[in-house]
Amino acid sequence: MTTRTLHLNAFLMNTGHHEASWRFPESDPYAHVDLAHYVHLARIAERGTFDSLFLADGPQLWGTVAQRPAGALEPLTLLTALATATEHIGLIATASTSYNSPYNLARRFASLDIVSGGRAGWNIVTTAGAEAARNFGLDAEPAHAERYARAAEFLDVALKLWDSWEDDAIVADKAAGVWGDDAKIHPPRHRGTYFSVEGALNVPRSPQGYPLLVQAGSSEDGKAFAARYAEAVFTAQQTLADAQAFYTDLKARTVRAGRDPEHLKVLPGIVPVIGSTEAEARAHERELEEHIVPAHGVRRLEQLLQLEPGTLALDAELPADLPPEDAIEGAKSRYTLVVELARRERLTVRQLIGRLGGGRGHLTFTGTPEQVADAIETWFTHGAADGFNIMPALLPSGLDAFVDHVVPLLRARGLLRTEYGPRRTLRERYGLPRPANQYTQPSPSAPALV
Repeated sequence: MTTRTLHLNAFLMNTGHHEASWRFPESDPYAHVDLAHYVHLARIAERGTFDSLFLADGPQLWGTVAQRPAGALEPLTLLTALATATEHIGLIATASTSYNSPYNLARRFASLDIVSGGRAGWNIVTTAGAEAARNFGLDAEPAHAERYARAAEFLDVALKLWDSWEDDAIVADKAAGVWGDDAKIHPPRHRGTYFSVEGALNVPRSPQGYPLLVQAGSSEDGKAFAARYAEAVFTAQQTLADAQAFYTDLKARTVRAGRDPEHLKVLPGIVPVIGSTEAEARAHERELEEHIVPAHGVRRLEQLLQLEPGTLALDAELPADLPPEDAIEGAKSRYTLVVELARRERLTVRQLIGRLGGGRGHLTFTGTPEQVADAIETWFTHGAADGFNIMPALLPSGLDAFVDHVVPLLRARGLLRTEYGPRRTLRERYGLPRPANQYTQPSPSAPALV
């Protein structure tokens, strides 16, 4: 029996991750703007003792409104509401370093961490796509390397801002009339390539010091960024061998960056399609695929592969002359994953669309609860994952099925906690120390804050 603890994150997406999920009888087509829907999902995940839940986001209208429920509530706003409806589960929001400023975003995350009692996490993205760029006055998206250079400086500034208050800066001495110690406030006075930030944050240092830092890019730039900053990494991997290679590489990069590899958790995405028998699960998978509108899938695939509309034929394989990853300025790692999947299994465009319909490149695993638990245990115990990003095809039923039927198996195998216990912050749940304040100079007799 392993002594490691499996980390589970619930990736919540309106009616479910499958693109046709909204067409099923159980689905509410308006769930994407229904707070009660997300409260219900958060409480299901908390019943399953998940470490955290996660909301994706982007500063543009994704896809077309004809395809599936489009748009979403702003995640930090939604998670603040969920913080009052839950007690234990971590709350991870996606926010872009390309289309935000460090001061405002650092303030919002510090506020969420305070309101939630130390449960905030930030999924750091650089945002690919010309559509988002044009919403912020740019003619085209910045180059891939430039987006990551900006992200690195953004993080450096955010860390300075979160540390700009020492933990004991508030004195609250009523008798002396002294509320705070000015000597323990540290304005960043940052002057860099992308940002100029003068003053200290106007929010005290939060319970975690700063939110759990999450990253999801698997390109070379993305992995270099993760090794330097990330404490959890969401990744898409299709095979055990690929997941093992990614895991080994990222942990080694973390060591070379001077960090403890145990302080970075790798969580591949998995779309579990569960049935009481394998035949029932396969039937459910076929039903999901039958609800896909092929034209939507072709359009989305052409956009990912940066092809002109009308290039792909449904019953043919991908063109042989696709550009290499180096020529892609958007989502490089996802581009490569999709192309390699299609080539490896000689999939037609129609078949590839079916495979991508549930997880957009994340592993879809179809089977009984025992088979799903077996797959999770194999990846977890064979150097491929520290946990998983659970991405139900249908919501809420898919999350209910996982919590009711897979979670008990994982607990029985000693892989997952049966209750939350005394650890209260998201960092504690992920086995991470509270970061020391970069401005605090501990005396020889006093240990650094952890």
